[in-house]
Amino acid sequence: MPNASDSDSASAEEVSLDGGCACGAVRYRLEEKPYDSGWCHCRVCQHVSGSGGMVFTTVHLDRYRILASEEHIERFASTSFGTRSFCRKCGSPLTIHLRHQADEIDIAAGTLDDPEEIAPAFHLYTAEAPSWMPMIAFLPRYKALRPKTRGLDEGVTEAG
Repeated sequence: MPNASDSDSASAEEVSLDGGCACGAVRYRLEEKPYDSGWCHCRVCQHVSGSGGMVFTTVHLDRYRILASEEHIERFASTSFGTRSFCRKCGSPLTIHLRHQADEIDIAAGTLDDPEEIAPAFHLYTAEAPSWMPMIAFLPRYKALRPKTRGLDEGVTEAG
């Protein structure tokens, strides 16, 4: 959120949003307004979230800062093209870092102190979503990745 002294026309550099894990050990800050927020329904997001998918938002990697307990962050290769992080104390999913978007990092939106700051604008991997998963009808839906995914060639909808 902009500092109290910032005007309504604050630039992305002046924005900061904080978040953290469920147990409060890990704390982070996003030093720019997140962008490209979506709802992913791939099987990995289902497993990691324990639900029908996960809402994520994106910032440039150099605008993501760990504020507390970096030693509690564990990482694992969840796919051939991505690594995820989570709090090793409570298991909260924190980030997704994709090889084809090396200068960006996706943040698990539910870990933001105020998740109202973002809203998903599309659904990914809808073919893998369970039938009971409610979809927000007006959002675009893609069977896999979007045809114009940053870091992939135009029209490519699978990473790996």
